[in-house]
Amino acid sequence: MNTFVSVYIGSAVLSIISTSVIIRIGRRSSIMDTPDIRKVHSKPVPRIGGVAIFISTMSLIIPLLLLTEIGRNNIYLTGYKGLFLLSAVFLIFIVGLIDDIYGMKAKIKLFAQITASLIVCQVGIRIDSITITDTFIIHFGWFSWPVTIFWIVGLTNAINLIDGLDGLAAGICVAACGVITILTLHFKIQVMTLIMLSILGALTGFLFFNFNPAKVFMGDSGSLFLGFTIATSSIFCASKTETLVGLALPVLALGIPVFDTFFSIMRRFLERRSLFSPDRSHFHHKLLALGLHQRHAVLIAYGLTLVTVGLGMFMLVTRNVQTIIVFICILLLLVLVFRAVGAIRFREILAGLKQKYEIARQTKLEIENFEQIELYFRNAQMFEQWWQAVCFAADKMGFVRSLLPLTNRDGTQRMLTWERSNGDFGINDTLKSSLSLRDRRSGPPLNLEVQVNTNGSLESAGRRLTLFTRLLEEHSVTNLSR
Repeated sequence: MNTFVSVYIGSAVLSIISTSVIIRIGRRSSIMDTPDIRKVHSKPVPRIGGVAIFISTMSLIIPLLLLTEIGRNNIYLTGYKGLFLLSAVFLIFIVGLIDDIYGMKAKIKLFAQITASLIVCQVGIRIDSITITDTFIIHFGWFSWPVTIFWIVGLTNAINLIDGLDGLAAGICVAACGVITILTLHFKIQVMTLIMLSILGALTGFLFFNFNPAKVFMGDSGSLFLGFTIATSSIFCASKTETLVGLALPVLALGIPVFDTFFSIMRRFLERRSLFSPDRSHFHHKLLALGLHQRHAVLIAYGLTLVTVGLGMFMLVTRNVQTIIVFICILLLLVLVFRAVGAIRFREILAGLKQKYEIARQTKLEIENFEQIELYFRNAQMFEQWWQAVCFAADKMGFVRSLLPLTNRDGTQRMLTWERSNGDFGINDTLKSSLSLRDRRSGPPLNLEVQVNTNGSLESAGRRLTLFTRLLEEHSVTNLSR
């Protein structure tokens, strides 16, 4: 017990000292997180606090694993396996640090996370099976590799996304490390207890500078390191205990970032945005939108995390179906809280799914019409045939009219006109466009004017107009016979 207490206190002291130094380095090197539209802080803040967390943690973990009897006796964290595992952790930390200093594309960071997860799987830390009840055990077999990678990458990014308020990510990680510490003590996994206490102490010291008003941010170097380490540790506990609790309790401790990440992905999917695009609709943003001060929003998140963790502890004394019921009830509680603060709207989700399906159906139909129309343009050899193809395209694509002024060889003017015979369209129901086309003869370009029926969607009209212009570019008038 004295060893455990010494590890925690030593890590906390190291963290306080190293964080003070890192703050000065960040300011002198201008490695600052500047305010922008999606951030809540109003002044530049050093963003490499993760370096202090990493140094404080690893400065104790490595000597403990190499010099103590507990570390030497652990088969997973000694020898070449430990070397590979530490390499994966170091890779994640370096990727986050490079992103903090120079910036890095999200896809590159995702690739690095997957690579580090593969290293963890190779070491042997995988979700091979989950014991639901005494008689119901899920064995993943070879599927344990993608399951483990998804778990690690998912939790790593969950911590990264929740790092939006002073002290929020650090405090939630404290809860997660505390839960894993309790699990390791309960199941007597001493080496993991030492690792978690080391991280816990580092976070405690860091929070002295990170709680509102923050003097330093952990940045990606901290959030990625913590997310990756916590995710890997939870898998290690689950593989040792071979019970659902080993994975369920860390999920409950990280319930806010996990659900926030899930709902963020769903929101961006329905809004047809990149999954990596930023927004201001996260759980903590919704708390601020309710009029709460940043500090109060963080304390509410802390309180909710403690409630879910406290309720989750009942899973240690329940068995089989009772454990599952407790777990599901706590998850439903989290969903209700997200619903209450406005971070999720079930009606909006249903409406978004319906709209996305309708857009996909309409887009598919428009592409099919485009491919059919293209055959007419390919068969057009003379100008008259080309104009007939234009009229056919206008009809199939829901245009209202097409006008093409022409100058004859003798200098007289004429107007080619196509107009839909049926339908009554108001001026607000159409989209007008003027397309400049190069003529076969020298002189000014042809000016094709079109009017597109919106069908209640400007996006659909714009998409059809884009396909129409693509037809005109690929089958230009200049390619026709004179």
